[in-house]
Amino acid sequence: MKIMTLFALCAGLTLAACNTVAGVGEDVQSAGETVEDAAE
Repeated sequence: MKIMTLFALCAGLTLAACNTVAGVGEDVQSAGETVEDAAE
């Protein structure tokens, strides 16, 4: 029972981390596009 709880917790943290990294990537991409548009 403890192993399943630990596994579920690790899986949840992994998914949360992936979503956070994806969000940061989108923010960086948006900032890059803004700089690119300003340079044109």
